This record gives sequence, C-alpha cells and structure tokens, in this order.
Amino acid sequence: QLQPVESGGGLVQPGGSLRLSCAASEFTLADYAIGWFRQAPGKEREGVSCIGYSDGSVYYTDSVKGRFTISRDNAKNTVYLQMNSLKPEDTAVYYCAAGSYCLGYVLYTKGAHWGQGTQVTVSS
Repeated sequence: QLQPVESGGGLVQPGGSLRLSCAASEFTLADYAIGWFRQAPGKEREGVSCIGYSDGSVYYTDSVKGRFTISRDNAKNTVYLQMNSLKPEDTAVYYCAAGSYCLGYVLYTKGAHWGQGTQVTVSS
C-alpha cells in the first residue's frame, strides 16, 4: 500500500516553530496534490493546507495563514509544512495525504494515500 510518512512533530513552546515533512519512497509526490490535515483530541479532522501538483498553487485555512507555509522539494520527494508562531490551539496529530487535487485548502480525499500522522504539541 502506498503510504507517505510524516516526521518533524514534537513539543514546542507557544511562539515556536516546527517543520513537518511528508516523504514517500514508493511513489512520486510530485504526481499528486498534497494536503496537510490535523486532528485535535475530541475534534474532527480538519484540513490545514494543500499544494497542487500541476502549478504548485498553495492554499491555507484562515487560522494558519501568515504562520504556516507548504512547499515541495521534488528532488527529495518531500513536502514540507513550516509552522511558525505556533499556538496551543495548533496542538494536534498532523497528517499528510497524497490525492488528486485541492479543493481550496482541503485535499480531495477519495482514493488518497494517507500517512500515519505526527504529534504536534504546543505548550509552555
């Protein structure tokens, strides 16, 4: 089964930064739109950001605009989510998924390949 792998999560203080990575070894991420999602305890999973595969268009949910940046490094077959000015409400398990296209900041998830997630905790 094709599955991307997330990494880079951890514990960080409010105002700090983390960079999440979404990498794949069995398929080429450049052939897919990539979405980042998060799920906080007791809440539903929500879309955070998406990057298209054809023109590289990027999209963000309002709560992370100006703080998070999604990008690709095709040579490394990796997509990144740079997260700055982190807030306690950003605490969640973060997932990446590879799919067909972005519906704004949310990846169209039918048939998408999901990673296992990485925990991000923002706390003092």
